[in-house]
Amino acid sequence: MTVEAFYGIMIPFLGTSLGAACVLFMKKRLNTMLQRALTGFAAGVMVAASVWSLLIPAMEQSADMKKFSFVPAAVGFWLGILFLLLLDRVIPHLHQATNPRELNRG
Repeated sequence: MTVEAFYGIMIPFLGTSLGAACVLFMKKRLNTMLQRALTGFAAGVMVAASVWSLLIPAMEQSADMKKFSFVPAAVGFWLGILFLLLLDRVIPHLHQATNPRELNRG
């Protein structure tokens, strides 16, 4: 493995780890509005990363399909959405600023 590849992997890893550590250790001290703002910012970053790093390259790689080059990206996008909805229904979880556990069993 080259040094450039190592740094290319470690920089995002360290940034993600430090960000997660801040949330883990400071979650009791942050007010609700700031927590929601940071959650919204993180969601926006993930949407941008999905579009620029996954969807656009997928459409470029399937450019030989001409006008149907969007199909692999669209199918993968919808499969991902359906998988996340399935996880949301199956896994019990907590919502922000609430105490009772949500059970979506029906």
